[in-house]
Amino acid sequence: MSEVVLSTGGTGGHIYPAVATARELLLRGHHVTLLGQRGGMEERIAAEQGLPFFGVQAGKLARSGQGKADPRELLRASSGLLEARRFLSRTRPAVVVGYGGFASLPGVLAAQTLGIPTVLHEQNARLGLTQRLAVRRAKAVGTAYPVVAGLSGSKATLVGMPVREERLSRAEALAALGLDPGRLTIFIMGGSQGSLALNNVLPEVLRSTFPDGQSEFGPVQVLHATGPRWVTSVAPRVADLEWYRVEGYVDAVAAWSAADLAITRAGTGTLAEAAFHGVPTLMVPLPESSENHQLFNARAVEEAGAGQVVEQPSVSAQMGGAVLECLVPQRRRAMQSAALSRSPAGASQRLTDLVLAHARPEAT
Repeated sequence: MSEVVLSTGGTGGHIYPAVATARELLLRGHHVTLLGQRGGMEERIAAEQGLPFFGVQAGKLARSGQGKADPRELLRASSGLLEARRFLSRTRPAVVVGYGGFASLPGVLAAQTLGIPTVLHEQNARLGLTQRLAVRRAKAVGTAYPVVAGLSGSKATLVGMPVREERLSRAEALAALGLDPGRLTIFIMGGSQGSLALNNVLPEVLRSTFPDGQSEFGPVQVLHATGPRWVTSVAPRVADLEWYRVEGYVDAVAAWSAADLAITRAGTGTLAEAAFHGVPTLMVPLPESSENHQLFNARAVEEAGAGQVVEQPSVSAQMGGAVLECLVPQRRRAMQSAALSRSPAGASQRLTDLVLAHARPEAT
């Protein structure tokens, strides 16, 4: 049994692909440890998933208006690098995998200073800052998009975005969620923590678009996952709409299996789930995303015909019309087909194959 360390953290888009890879590695008989920020979201998710976790300090790489990194964050990053180095020196894994985000950097750079092979997974259509710092010494990069801006093709291998590969029938999903099987279902999800901007605007937009819960293509219903912290502020605003359901959190497999159309941000994890389930997606990229990577992601999906971009300043004016356009049966079927053509099914296996191909021989 060989040791593999998965260095990840910060957001669900970085963490859940690591969890999916961990599951595949465990099935193949390897020992896995997640390495990330102590006290971060990744520590909680690792505990929930029953996966070993080692926490270090991690400094954010965000820059001030003067373009200078915060010295306190650099100090934390340096401390985390030393902590990760000590851990890896003890465990001597066969390979370390980096999933991007500031919390992944200590583990990846520490491995590279110790001569431990590293493989990166880039979820976005543009190579992120932390990945750019590590890519020169990495053995390979598994990508979620056929072309990644800023990444040389010589190191890139298209593997897709690892997701939870489970589906329910539409009937099973609607029953599990307590939704009406006779209505078209619009699923709103602003990421693992929800989106304040979408929560603020979409209830009124959809109330205006469907005053009586009806469309020319049939009755509609909305399942709006607000994120736990926002549910009490959103639910009262739609309490009079029997067709508008607000939840802080929903089971993702059931929600995606039930959805006829989704309105989301444009993190790659979200877009990969939409593709796996064949759900047309109206994407509102997060304007503050690092180096505007969500817009790059969304444009790639739009170009493939699987979704449509509505930028955040235009949501109030354009989203209602975009929803109606995407509910047209012919267009919806075409978008469903395009989404399924982008499905990441098998991504966990492909990424694991790539990782083990570059591990020290005892890992294979």
